[in-house]
This record gives sequence, structure tokens and C-alpha cells, in this order.
Amino acid sequence: MDIKLSQCFIAVDDHDKALAFYRDVLGLEVRNDVGFESMRWVTVGAPSQPDVNIVLEPPLADPNASAADKEAMAELLAKGLLRAVIFSTDDCDATFERIRAAGGDVLQEPVDQPYGVRDCAFRDPAGNMLRFTQPRK
Repeated sequence: MDIKLSQCFIAVDDHDKALAFYRDVLGLEVRNDVGFESMRWVTVGAPSQPDVNIVLEPPLADPNASAADKEAMAELLAKGLLRAVIFSTDDCDATFERIRAAGGDVLQEPVDQPYGVRDCAFRDPAGNMLRFTQPRK
């Protein structure tokens, strides 16, 4: 049996701001942009990983969700408590500088971690934590 990651989801509250970050700052390509009722899903991915998709979705992508549940999810997103995503990079320091120069919200400057990577961290425009790791040599 061959099992591979196909898609992962990141909650965003403003798809246009998210696109400006994921496409224009991180360099991911837009693969799909779909609207349904008042919701929108935008699929992005790294050109080097054509089989792995990241779907930027509403915080609660359920048209039948109650107003209270939608508000609770929006509050969790605003606090940065919904998602954390880890990207790999071949140059953590260069990635950090590129994202910081583009106005990225820095959480952690590059540092060597005791578990074998050099990494840094940012928040995306919706508040999600994104880490960028490079294996130490």
C-alpha cells in the first residue's frame, strides 16, 4: 500500500491577504480558486511538490454551522490557535530574510534546535504559525 499526503488545510479569514502572503511572499502557485455560497477555498502549492496541495479555507467551512460556532472559530483563529504548518527549506536564513523583508510577522528568528534542525517562525495574515525548517548538516 502506498499512502501519500495529498492535501492539508489552513484556515484564513481573508483570502486576498492570504494569497498575497502564500503566493507573493512564499512563492506558492495558485492551483484552484473555488467559491460556494459565501465561502471560498483557494488551493496553493509548491511548484516542486505538484502532488501536495494546501487549501486556504474559511475558519469554519460548514454552511450549516451555527453563528455561535462560526464566531468561536473566528476567535480561535484571531488568537493563532487553529493551525501550525511546518515547511522545509534548503536555506532557513535566506527564507527568513525574504519573508521578513516582505513584512512577515516574525515569531522566531533562525535558531539551531536540539532536535536537529535550524528553524524560524512567522504568523501568516490570519494568525496561523508557520515554521520553516532546514536539517542541520
